[in-house]
Amino acid sequence: MNTIVSKKKPNPIDIHVGSRIRLRRTMLGMSQEKLGESLGITFQQIQKYEKGTNRVGASRLQNISSILNVPVSFFFEDAPGDPSTGQPGASEASSSNYVVDFLSSSEGLQLNRAFVKIDDPKVRRKIVDLVKALAADSE
Repeated sequence: MNTIVSKKKPNPIDIHVGSRIRLRRTMLGMSQEKLGESLGITFQQIQKYEKGTNRVGASRLQNISSILNVPVSFFFEDAPGDPSTGQPGASEASSSNYVVDFLSSSEGLQLNRAFVKIDDPKVRRKIVDLVKALAADSE
């Protein structure tokens, strides 16, 4: 009997798609349990998707995009080897990293959750302008 267990490393695309699912889910303030419930699967399965351990099938990704209210293409933005980035595997230095860092912070998550509840686009624009002005003042 061979006791060595070969664990296949997750594909970088699967990891990226999973991280984008997590990003969008947390942006909406949705739990893994709630997303899993909406899909008819366990939160453990959502965890595996988000880590890239398990691949997300096309129909399941379509369902997730519908529940999270984003196009399927959202999950592939800044993906490793994406020709639009100009460099294979450039996701480490991609522009989406600062978004993930921002939404990983307590303040960023609170700000985003409150911001997405504002329906009036003019009010949203004014808030963006205010934040830009405040940032310029601190420089």
